Amino acid sequence: MTSANPHTTVLLNEAVDGLDIQAHGIYIDGTFGRGGHSRLILNKLSDKGHLIAIDRDLQAAELAKSFAKDPRFKFYHQDFAGLKQLMQQQGLLGKVNGILLDLGVSSPQLDQAERGFSFSKDGPLDMRMDTSQGVSAKDWVNSAAIEDMKRVFKEYGEEKFALRIARGIAEYRENKKIESTLELAKIIDQATPVKDKHKHPATRTFQAIRIFINDELGQLRQSLDSMFEVLAEGGRMSIISFHSLEDRMVKRFIKQESQGRPIPKGIPVVTSDLEINFKKMSKAIKASAEEIKQNPRSRSAILRIAEKVKVND
Repeated sequence: MTSANPHTTVLLNEAVDGLDIQAHGIYIDGTFGRGGHSRLILNKLSDKGHLIAIDRDLQAAELAKSFAKDPRFKFYHQDFAGLKQLMQQQGLLGKVNGILLDLGVSSPQLDQAERGFSFSKDGPLDMRMDTSQGVSAKDWVNSAAIEDMKRVFKEYGEEKFALRIARGIAEYRENKKIESTLELAKIIDQATPVKDKHKHPATRTFQAIRIFINDELGQLRQSLDSMFEVLAEGGRMSIISFHSLEDRMVKRFIKQESQGRPIPKGIPVVTSDLEINFKKMSKAIKASAEEIKQNPRSRSAILRIAEKVKVND
């Protein structure tokens, strides 16, 4: 994720340092964005190293063309959930030395009203990471059943007024189709009986719709499930999350994979029976006070790092 300045990347050095870059290694930047992490990774690679960058955002794909002259760099316009299949196609399954994921929506995406991510800027209600496919937020809010909206708002936004908001949207669209971000934000505001003075009433609902439309948690789950097969022994995953649902999923994955499968009490086991696949390399890493001062959006960032175990570990 980047700040309002597209050249400032959250936890840039911490996330890349967490990969423990080997100069001749093979690395994946699964969320290329505006290229901040990729640029630093390339700076640490020798002429024999390789960086594979992935992003489903069309603007990111366009920006990646500026890296194309570097023979160490390859870009693929796709989502990071397909990492395993892509590495199979490239003959690199089990050979990757590090994977970096910077989750969520980027500041350039938020700052562009036409992308439809922001409730504070008026624009078409879209919210798709890849605008070339899938259902837009506009199509969904104008057709989804009340119970479906309630579930999404509660599950992905942890919104306590989910039912009220869903009913407010359904009532409004009976007379007029919802077209813009500010229009939806106003509906949510009017449907919210108690306001948080520190947070816009539409914050959680917009987050929930975006996560649902882009299947962000499903994408993350699939990528985590493929990490062990994609990474080489000693390879690392470095993942930055921006909200509790993502971070909880990453934290639980690392805990489970570093402790092994649960064994019933009373059954004698040796370490090899536990199927330990990863080891945790850090506690939760957060942005420094200085970084938060320069970029307030970095306040919610959490970085977690894990390493695939070696056979002789």
